[in-house]
Amino acid sequence: MEENKHYKVVIIGSGPAGLTAAIYTARADLKPLVIEGVQPGGQPTITSEIENYPGFPDGILGPQIMDNFRLQAEKFGTTYITDAVSKVDLKQRPFRITIGRKEITSDTIIISTGASARLLGLESESRLMGHGVSACATCDGWFFRDKEIIVVGGGDSACEEAVYLTKFASKVTLIHRRDELRASKIMQRRAMNHPKIEILWNHVPIEFIASETGGLDSVRLKNTQTGEIHFLKCQGAFIAIGHQPNTELFTNSLELDKNNYIVTQPGTTKTAIPGVFACGDVQDSIYQQMVTAAGSGAMAAIDTERFLTEEEE
Repeated sequence: MEENKHYKVVIIGSGPAGLTAAIYTARADLKPLVIEGVQPGGQPTITSEIENYPGFPDGILGPQIMDNFRLQAEKFGTTYITDAVSKVDLKQRPFRITIGRKEITSDTIIISTGASARLLGLESESRLMGHGVSACATCDGWFFRDKEIIVVGGGDSACEEAVYLTKFASKVTLIHRRDELRASKIMQRRAMNHPKIEILWNHVPIEFIASETGGLDSVRLKNTQTGEIHFLKCQGAFIAIGHQPNTELFTNSLELDKNNYIVTQPGTTKTAIPGVFACGDVQDSIYQQMVTAAGSGAMAAIDTERFLTEEEE
């Protein structure tokens, strides 16, 4: 990469939103640069199989579909830097983006840095992610038809996922570290009154145990009041303790909501700074699906193209 190289469009992030934005801006002959980050492809690359993305009736592996996204964007003229952004200066245009010791400038920026699921931080959780452990019920629930599974958490997302997973599982055990749920009253009632859901109070997982075939066999639990340890058989585990948007770079330069998601103008991907757009999970705290991320990436590209066109007029 050349120092101080200038671009019309720089896209920060390479998940479904960022690469869809790249496809659209590249086809508009804007020659976008995608800064891929340290995990090119985003969250789908850690998903074993995706069955809810339109156009793939037999499903597709997460890394494979993101490779397809990348190749399609590259075909139309997108270039890539596989590195992480260390600093973004949005005080004036052209905007300045620092990558290691290099600096580039851009007329516009599309932010698509995504959100990361909050995890428990266990080594076994990381090792079995995609092999019985998941952070997305709508992505992976189908794989656990007629299985006994657990959901870890006590908020709205945990209760929602537990209720959703009853469509597939034979039994769902909701594991919460306290003796009362944090979820809204209506979500508590739905979970507590469902015949397939059992709530295990005052417990936390401390280890996920693999089966002989490499899947999940059971979870080792600790009672938060007595310290007692015991095992619970399960074939699936869903971590539902929330998401954290990847907005650290923009804490002091963009408007964020109370949960640190980037605020965009209703019905658009425009931020409060002209020429800066945000799409995907970094500004979506509600849906957080691959298909909605891709859709907002297309919106960001169209918003960007129109912004640049209006400037030229």
